Amino acid sequence: MASTGKTYIVEHLDDELGAWSELEYMTIAKESHENGAAFFLTSVPASLELPERLKTLPGFVAKPESVEELYPEKSRVCLLDPSATKELSPEDGDTFDIFLFGGILGDDPPRDRTSELRKKGFEGRRLGAMQMTTDTAVRVTRIVTQDRTPLEEIPWIDNPEIKVSRVESVEMPFRYVKGKNGEITVPEGMIDLIKADSEKGFGDLF
Repeated sequence: MASTGKTYIVEHLDDELGAWSELEYMTIAKESHENGAAFFLTSVPASLELPERLKTLPGFVAKPESVEELYPEKSRVCLLDPSATKELSPEDGDTFDIFLFGGILGDDPPRDRTSELRKKGFEGRRLGAMQMTTDTAVRVTRIVTQDRTPLEEIPWIDNPEIKVSRVESVEMPFRYVKGKNGEITVPEGMIDLIKADSEKGFGDLF
């Protein structure tokens, strides 16, 4: 697909890369590339060895610099911020080229990790009141700004239950985009990861 000029950036706020984040980043890279956009992972410390299968994905770019260093001109950068007062709209696709996310959005309970980016003066937009995983947040931003679909017209599934055994299920405390099959849209391999690690708690997944 021809380039749209849009770039989705996750400012990596951890010293490590968990299995959950790896799957999310792979999905973001794949979907961004398929939709003519780029995906940057910024502030990647030199000590962090990224998995080969992530580094070699088309559309994925890892940068040691922070987003502030890469884009000192802040007017084209939109920070997806749960505390913002204005909702993201299709018109924001005309205003902004860069969409910035503070990883990990999918903390439960939510931690205000986006505050570090908010202090840098980027203009913020909100994706509604409910917590989303990082790949969902990027997907929703793309649907709104590239596909021009308003937030209120996106089909959602909130707090879905995932069956991890014949007798047990876990509730995912997030909002997801409903796929064409009526199921939640998640990275390939994520359900298996959740099932395998459900007894550890979500803290070990991230």
